[in-house]
Amino acid sequence: MDVKARIEELKAQIEYHSDRYYNEDSPVISDHEYDVLMQELKKLEKEHTEYATDDSPTKKVGGKAKRQAGVLVRHNVPMLSLQDAFSKEEVMKFVEEMREQLEDPEFVVEYKIDGLSMSLRYENGELMLAETRGDGINFGEDVTENAKVIPDVKVKLKDSPEYLEVRGEVYMKNADFDAVNERQELLGKKAFANPRNCAAGTLRQLDSSIVKERKLSMFVFNVQQTRGISFETHTQGYEFLKKQGIPVIDGYTVCKTGEEVWKAIEEISESRGSLAYDIDGAVVKLNRLSDRELLGATSKVPRWAVAYKYPPEEKESVIREIELSVGRTGRITPTAVFDPVRLCGTSVARATLHNQDFINELDLGIGDTAVVYKSGEIIPKIKEVKKEKRPSDWERFRIPDVCPACGEKTVRDLDTADIKCVNESCPAQLERHIINFVGRDAMDIKGFGTVYIEELVRRGCLRTIADIYHLKEHRDALIEEGVIGKEKNTDKLLLAIEKSKDNDAYKLLTGLGISNVGKAAARTIMRKFRSMDALMQATVEELCEVDDVGEISAGCITRFFEKKENQELMRRLKTAGLNMECLEQETGGARFSGLKFVITGTLATLGRKEAAELVERLGGKVTGSVSKKTSYLLAGENAGSKLAKAQELGVTVLSEEEFLQMTEDAEQETQ
Repeated sequence: MDVKARIEELKAQIEYHSDRYYNEDSPVISDHEYDVLMQELKKLEKEHTEYATDDSPTKKVGGKAKRQAGVLVRHNVPMLSLQDAFSKEEVMKFVEEMREQLEDPEFVVEYKIDGLSMSLRYENGELMLAETRGDGINFGEDVTENAKVIPDVKVKLKDSPEYLEVRGEVYMKNADFDAVNERQELLGKKAFANPRNCAAGTLRQLDSSIVKERKLSMFVFNVQQTRGISFETHTQGYEFLKKQGIPVIDGYTVCKTGEEVWKAIEEISESRGSLAYDIDGAVVKLNRLSDRELLGATSKVPRWAVAYKYPPEEKESVIREIELSVGRTGRITPTAVFDPVRLCGTSVARATLHNQDFINELDLGIGDTAVVYKSGEIIPKIKEVKKEKRPSDWERFRIPDVCPACGEKTVRDLDTADIKCVNESCPAQLERHIINFVGRDAMDIKGFGTVYIEELVRRGCLRTIADIYHLKEHRDALIEEGVIGKEKNTDKLLLAIEKSKDNDAYKLLTGLGISNVGKAAARTIMRKFRSMDALMQATVEELCEVDDVGEISAGCITRFFEKKENQELMRRLKTAGLNMECLEQETGGARFSGLKFVITGTLATLGRKEAAELVERLGGKVTGSVSKKTSYLLAGENAGSKLAKAQELGVTVLSEEEFLQMTEDAEQETQ
């Protein structure tokens, strides 16, 4: 293994996932998966100190304080993270180290709440400032006005010490989180992935009324700094705070030995399912404040505490039903429906079973008790079944040999585990096909929702995608019967359909739903062939000359256009007035042809997706990692290790302003 390359790769991954977690409140991997990456990096840096750098993620705390969310304030006390432990052995090692360095130390074991940190500063009993963790060392964000509407935050204390600073965790109770997501659904907005994301996004709102509406909660877990009052132990601080009406971490236990500490950790683990909120671990910290002061902290973590992380959560549930759905290619997908269980902050009651082979491997049937978990703390999956708990009349589930949507016979693909309906008139396939066609990556017909599509298919108004462009002929009937709504809604949708006729032909090619031809491939193909007519006549050999198109994709395209029904479909679409020509510059003559871009950091005016689309429109290619083949790195704020790598390799680095000027010049050249 190339150790240096692996360290750089880990740095880049951790920087990216830290940015998603701390700055965008939208993580794409679980805390456990992130911890595994960080542990590997720490191990490699320890073993190969020559590759350890000061800007490594292992030396950093938190994210980057956001100016747009509030005024930046300097921390009085750094808001450090905690050293992680993943096994009993690591916890015991920590306890023994404390016993070796200190005389008869006491430990406090308490819940590790899955939320985001906030510090509160009180002067003479009055709340003067609430701040987020920010970068953890220097700056956080002033969120005082938002903190004041959180019921657990006391604006005035019963007693009035000269100065008191406390740190706690802002979180959402599961019931409050569910209520927020129900409201999001009613408003047609995207649901939050989990309570932690929702709490983080809410606390940074500029409108405190939204914070109040969403019902955030807070536990205090540490006294940071005092004047005019002092405590000898952590638990004394808790007792004082409780008298002030400030909620402190539930379920804390004072321990003397390693075994007592581990027992407390296990007891907290057993209580997880009965709590009204999510916890992701247990914190072990020294009780005596003088011991803490003696040990101090590293640049990232205090030496007097450790956070034990529980393994990914699993729960048992009974499978009540197995639903079958038909995709746009005819593929039949089984889905297990089980009694709802709460995992990683959300209630789940469904998990895909993929195909018959997967069902056979699990040996699963209706009535089975299944072990359910969330892959990456996001996607519900079934791990195994408890065979000792299955009912006496149990039978292994088999996908029937007829389509659940149309009743026609199904077939199994020779080279895959897929069972498919081959009836091209199957209504379920048609619905999925149309959903794909009108979607954002394809024809982008706004307002054409799934409910409308299902109803129009049911009524026989849509038998192929070409029928979409004849719906205007049924305008009066659609309005009279309220299929889409009243006159205003109907005309709005019909206008969006009409407008989509002017789309670039690559969007049409994407919408046709040809296997192995997504948006990016469709765009590249149309730049090469320039028109749908030319593409329809292309051979496999000619298609394989296009970048990123292999024999499999080429074969799928030629077989699609060889079918008479698809030739008739294209004739109807052309007659309806759809644009069949590529409107973009041909790749060979495009300004960015042959150039490879990497985009990193936060861009002030452009999103990364918009920047990538600009590059692709001008014939360039966007990749995810920096290498010697990279032409340009577009670097925004918080660019991290990719910027360092680009500078090391001599890759040209562009600011957003330089990039926009470059694209503007390029577009003018092609006009």
